[in-house]
Amino acid sequence: MQMKHCEYTPSGVCARKIEFDLDGDIVRNVCFQGGCNGNLKAISKLVEGMTAQQISEKLKGNTCGAKKTSCADQLTIAISENL
Repeated sequence: MQMKHCEYTPSGVCARKIEFDLDGDIVRNVCFQGGCNGNLKAISKLVEGMTAQQISEKLKGNTCGAKKTSCADQLTIAISENL
């Protein structure tokens, strides 16, 4: 299976764009544009090589402050929409 490059425009968060590659259901090369730089770099490193399901189990529903979502939660949405 060929790796698929994905781009997603998140909603309700500071990040303006999420990019990543899907190798089947394995997530690679996550990159956030905008948002909390250090935290989002850490999330990108932590999820590298995980399956979509593993990421969803850990990050889905995560919130940021008073927001009903977060960049991590938006990543799970982006992945599920691109599978």
